[in-house]
Amino acid sequence: MTSYTPGETLPMFVGGEWRQARGGGAMPTFNPATEELLTHVAAGTAEDVDDAVTAAEAAAGDWARRSWRDRADVLREMAGRMRAQVDDLALIDVDNAGLPINPSRSDILRAAEEVEYFAGIAGEVKGFTVPAPDGILAYTLREPYGVVGRIIPFNHPFNFSAGKVAAPLVAGNTVLLKSPDQTPLASLAFARLVEDLLPPGVLSVLTGSGAEVGGAIASHPRIPRIAFIGSVETGRAVMRAGAEHIKHVTLELGGKNPMIVCEDIDPALAAREAVNGMNMRKSMGQSCQSNSRVFVHESIADEFVAELAEICAGITVGDPRSQSTEMGPLGFRAHYERVLGHISDAVEDGATLVCGGGRPDHLDRGYYVAPTVFTDVDPSMRLFRNEVFGPVMAVIRWSDEDTMMEQVNGIDLGLTARIWTRDIARANRMVAKVQSGLVWVNNNNTKPRGIPFGGYKLSGIGKEGGCLEELLSYTREKGVMSAF
Repeated sequence: MTSYTPGETLPMFVGGEWRQARGGGAMPTFNPATEELLTHVAAGTAEDVDDAVTAAEAAAGDWARRSWRDRADVLREMAGRMRAQVDDLALIDVDNAGLPINPSRSDILRAAEEVEYFAGIAGEVKGFTVPAPDGILAYTLREPYGVVGRIIPFNHPFNFSAGKVAAPLVAGNTVLLKSPDQTPLASLAFARLVEDLLPPGVLSVLTGSGAEVGGAIASHPRIPRIAFIGSVETGRAVMRAGAEHIKHVTLELGGKNPMIVCEDIDPALAAREAVNGMNMRKSMGQSCQSNSRVFVHESIADEFVAELAEICAGITVGDPRSQSTEMGPLGFRAHYERVLGHISDAVEDGATLVCGGGRPDHLDRGYYVAPTVFTDVDPSMRLFRNEVFGPVMAVIRWSDEDTMMEQVNGIDLGLTARIWTRDIARANRMVAKVQSGLVWVNNNNTKPRGIPFGGYKLSGIGKEGGCLEELLSYTREKGVMSAF
């Protein structure tokens, strides 16, 4: 499962069959730690998408008519297979996405947990009755859309491949999964893992470019439901394409998330939690929920920055296959160059580079960026506003709470926020003011299944993350008034 042949082209999974793209095209995929070619995958086309839709439509009726218990049993078997093969599956994301081995294993297990969660609440896809005139039974039904398109990003390939098809499948839909352009191998591995569990057409996994395959899914007239995770720019394109056919579209987009540190918090604790909240040791900061803007009260800012620099300097950056590695490379060359561009912009705008700023000295290849911290950042700078999606933190000093909250909310993104204070009244006040879809108070990244995840403003619409709202979003509601 974890050996690759550079000269071959891996097929994609369409309508229950493994096949090459109709146009015969292929796309290379690389190891970001070595910059070496791993293999090629089929470069799908709009025709391949249409074939997958036709197969999905043919399978949709029988799949929807299965009992929710039967569909839940299929998902539980999926999760069991993931747990049984966690080590092999984790190495795929290590080699293709650069995730360190230990966080990669955790990603597989989190995906299994998400699949099991949706299996457990499958029976909640139900309607209700309402009082009606004598002789009338008024009730609602929830029914699957039929065919669902899921387009996922590069940063957690297996986790998203498995976890993000669970809700639509258990709700009774058939699914077209578009693999990430740059990290497609995990999606194909997931298809191999579960192909015998699903009737042909219930799940198709398509590889290829976002512009070609993703665009065809978003604009296809017979896919009524689309869910996308990725950048704001691409999310806009997905929504525009879906608008032509009035699709139900949900978007989980970017974040430039604040961490607010008040003067009553130990600066050493805050520094540790800032690194944890950046997900540096999990995904090299390639996380939409990372706290990339850290607002620190000026009375503790100097000590905080010193502690932060010391922690970042001690993070082990290197080979993601090594058990001792804490940070691997960024996902692919273009993104690596983009992150370096953000760092260059910050220096040009006058921010002070405290640590990091480029590839660590001990590494001569790979798309590595050392943990990077800037201070003296203000709202006029590009680093304050633009999502980097890498291991780069901006530290902003504050003294006046009202001014600070204006700056926190003064951008177009609003995905997550973190608030650190020992004053419960202040915490509640800040929670009410902050314009974010998910807020942590005095803790970091804890999100039990059932808590909705989704953003305000340009950070998206709809809810994800393993919750009832996500499951129900893959159904449409029908009202019935019956005189029988």
